[in-house]
Amino acid sequence: MATNPLVSQGTLNRVRCSVIVPAFTSLNITAPYMGKSFARLALEGDFTDQTGTGTGLVNSPAPYVPATITVGILRTQALSMAWRKQWESNSVLGQVKVNSDSAAFDAFTLYDTAIRHFDPNAFDGMDAVCMLVLRGSYPINNDLWSMM
Repeated sequence: MATNPLVSQGTLNRVRCSVIVPAFTSLNITAPYMGKSFARLALEGDFTDQTGTGTGLVNSPAPYVPATITVGILRTQALSMAWRKQWESNSVLGQVKVNSDSAAFDAFTLYDTAIRHFDPNAFDGMDAVCMLVLRGSYPINNDLWSMM
């Protein structure tokens, strides 16, 4: 009979979550400026395209996938206005780094990132969270470059 291996499940630290914009450090979003949902990263698309043949599949690994960052930013903080001034001036940000809620899960760095959407939500005195959506590219299949 197998015994319980007692593997530690780790700890999540929600205040570790952050969105860092190296070219515009005044736009960095740390936990005190976020709503309860903090930030979310979604990688979009297939990591490998597969083309059917008569007898199988031909794999074509993608060098990147689009990635979307959604973050709830507090409208009650001046940082939300800094983001507004940024998209009114230039919505292209370049590199953006997202730190997760776990020290065991490395940060994601996106490239060619831009501000896609901003939803200030209702001005009803009940919801202080604005939804900020950023989109960029996330490099994958890095071994492709060593095959050149």
